[in-house]
This record gives sequence, structure tokens and C-alpha cells, in this order.
Amino acid sequence: MGRMSTDTSTRIPEAALKQARDAVGTGPIPARTALRKILGVGWQTATDIHDRLTSEREQHQSERKRGLRAAMARVQARGPRPRHLRLPSRPRLAPAPEPATMPTLAPTPVEPETVQKIKVADPVPAAPTPVRTWPVLGLILPAFVAIWSGWVDLGRLTGFGVVRPFPGIPGADRIQINTAITLPVGLETYAAFALYVWLSGRIHGRALTFARWSAIGSLALGAAGQVAYHLMVAAGWTSAPWWITTIVSCIPVAVLGMGAALAHLVRSPA
Repeated sequence: MGRMSTDTSTRIPEAALKQARDAVGTGPIPARTALRKILGVGWQTATDIHDRLTSEREQHQSERKRGLRAAMARVQARGPRPRHLRLPSRPRLAPAPEPATMPTLAPTPVEPETVQKIKVADPVPAAPTPVRTWPVLGLILPAFVAIWSGWVDLGRLTGFGVVRPFPGIPGADRIQINTAITLPVGLETYAAFALYVWLSGRIHGRALTFARWSAIGSLALGAAGQVAYHLMVAAGWTSAPWWITTIVSCIPVAVLGMGAALAHLVRSPA
């Protein structure tokens, strides 16, 4: 038998035997057919590995049984274990003395100190320095002369002229007025007033919208009138075309309507 086991152990590859041990572990040993599939070996090698694993398992179980018997024999040889063990009594210690109580002292009332509150006046912001506007007069005077002369002469080309506003009134029928001055006085004055209402920052709502657009329209109409006048004078015309005369003759009426509407909107609450 010893020779057969030696020959069998020499025929089994160590790698296949180690792989079989790892695959089996402590579980049941597979059959020879299963070992062939797992290890990929021949029938004889699978048979040898199966026999080797079986013998090792039996040897391990027998050694375990012998160890258990030896342990039980050692326990029986020691004899029965005493049930009760009496420990020596511990000496009783005297109770610790209670700590001495310290007398409590009543807190001494402390009078709160009176703090005098000093009110510091808020710093007064410095008044902003107003911007000087008198240099604008240097711009207004030449512009006034050019605009005045242009509108007056344009009024002459469009039929405006000297009239007697109070005919039939004794003493007043000799008064004569050149109606051409109504053009610069009315249109440019309204444009300046609407521009002031628009940019003052004190008007809101419909009044602000009306002032803005009417100021822009008045300035644009005034510029168009100056352009038309200079073009006609440069061309040597002695009278304006009918459509220019129509527009210029409507300016006083338009100025009256826009001025009344703006004054009403400025005074209205909304």
C-alpha cells in the first residue's frame, strides 16, 4: 500500500492537486467526473486526485477525533470542579465625613451709576453750490436776434404785415402793429416753456409727456421755418409758396392750443 500511494502521489501534478484543494475547501469532495471538468485533466488523474482528497479528509477527521478524546481525558483527570468558592470578607470602611458647609454671604447691592446721555446733533450737510447760468445769456442774445429777424421777415413773405388792431375806435384807430412779430414771440416762447416743464423734474404723467413732445415739435418747426426763410431769400423769392404760407399762418393758433393744453395738464392732479 505504501508503494501504491507513493506511486499515486508522484503521478498527480502538484498544480492540479493544489487547484483541487482550493476548489473543494471544507465542502464535500466532488465526483471524479466533476473533477475532470473542473481541473481539465484525464480520467486517471481525476481518480488519483479524488482518492488523495478522500484520504486526506479521512486522516484529518481521525486526527480531530483523537484530539477531542485527549482533551476530554485531560478534563476528566482534573476531577470535579467546586461549585461554591468562598472569598475572604472585605473590611468595612468608615463613611467619609461630610464636608463642612461654608456660611453664605448676602450679596451687597451695587447702585447703578447714572450715565448722562449727551445727544449729538446730526451734522448738517453742506448746501450744494449752485451752477451759474449767466453765461447762457451770451448764447441767447445772438440766437434771439437771428430767430427774431428770420421769423419777422418770413412773416412778411407769407402775408403777415402792418395792421390796425383797433379800427373804428376814436384815438386807437391810429395804432398799428406788425403781426409778423407774433411768430417768434409765440412759437419760441412756447418752446422754451415746454422745455422747462419737461426738464424741471417736478411734473409727471401726461403733462410730462405732452411737454416733451410739444417742445421737440416746436423746436423742429422753428428750425424748419428758419431753413425755409433762408432758402427763399437766397433764391430771390418775394413771396412764399402757398403751402409754406398755410403752415406759417397756422402757427399762432397751434401755439395758443398747445399753451392752453400744457397749462391745464400742469395744474391737473394726475
